[in-house]
Amino acid sequence: MGEILVGTASWTDATLLRSGWYPPDATTPEERLRYYANRFPLVEVDSTYYALPAAETVRSWVRRTPQGFTFDVKAFSLLTCHPTRPAALPKELRIESGTGRRNLYVRDLDHGRADKVWERFVSALLPIREAGKLGAVLFQFPRWFPIGRRNKNYILECKRRCDPLRMSVEFRNRTWMTEDNQAETLDFLRSHDIPYVCVDMPQGHPCSIPPVVAATADLEIVRFHGHSDKWTSHDIHERFGYLYSTEELREWAPKLHELAGETSSTHALMNNCYRDYAQTNARQLADLLRAFE
Repeated sequence: MGEILVGTASWTDATLLRSGWYPPDATTPEERLRYYANRFPLVEVDSTYYALPAAETVRSWVRRTPQGFTFDVKAFSLLTCHPTRPAALPKELRIESGTGRRNLYVRDLDHGRADKVWERFVSALLPIREAGKLGAVLFQFPRWFPIGRRNKNYILECKRRCDPLRMSVEFRNRTWMTEDNQAETLDFLRSHDIPYVCVDMPQGHPCSIPPVVAATADLEIVRFHGHSDKWTSHDIHERFGYLYSTEELREWAPKLHELAGETSSTHALMNNCYRDYAQTNARQLADLLRAFE
C-alpha cells in the first residue's frame, strides 16, 4: 500500500492571505510556507506556470520545508502550448518584434531560444529533486491539444527534455478521455511511465474531462477543481471558488485508497483556491482517509 499525500495548489493566493487561515504573525513568504508545511505534506507550485522560476527561490522552498515534504510543480505555460506573455521570458530570450504581439507560443521560438527556456526551467528545479522533495512536474495541456500522433510525440519530447525531473500529464481536451480513446490514452501513458492526472471538475463543458481514476505509473495525482456553476467565468475565483461538502469528499476517499493500492505514492491536491476553501477541504479529506489506515 502506497502513501497518500494531501495538499493544496498554492499557498500564496491573495484571497487565502486575506481569509485569516494564516496566523497574524505569519507575515512573510518564509513564515507562511513554514506554517503551511507543518500542516500538510504536499503542495503544488503554481507560480512556475506564469514565469520561469529562479534557482535561489527554489532553494529557499527547500530550506523552509521539513524533510519528507513534497512539491508538485506546474510547468511553465510556454512549454505546455499555452499562450505566454513575452515579458515572462528573460530579456535575453525575448523575441525582438515590432508586431506588438500580446502572447507567444512555443512554436514562435527558434530552436536555440526554446532549448534555453527548457534548460533554465529544468535547472532551476533541480534543487528540489536533489533534496528528495520533488513529486512531479505537472504538464497541463490546453483544450486545443487533442489526441493524435503529433501531440503524443510532443508529450514524449517534454518527458525527454524534463529529464531528470519526472513529469505528469493533465488534459483539458476531452478527446483524450472519450470512451473510444480512454484505453489508448492510458496505455500510452502507462507504456512510458507517465503519471496520469485524474481531475474532479465540472462536466458538460468542451474542456471537461471525466473523473477517471487510473494508475499509469507508480505515482498518481488527483486534482480537485470543484464543481462551480460558473466554470466558464473569466474570474478565476468564480471558476474555482467551490467548497466541497463532506459527502463529496467521502465518495473520493475509497477511490484514493484504491489508487494507493496500485502505486507507491498518490497525491491529492485541492485546486479550489478561493479563501481557505482548499485548505479546509484538504484537512477534511486527510481526516476521512485515516479511516482506511
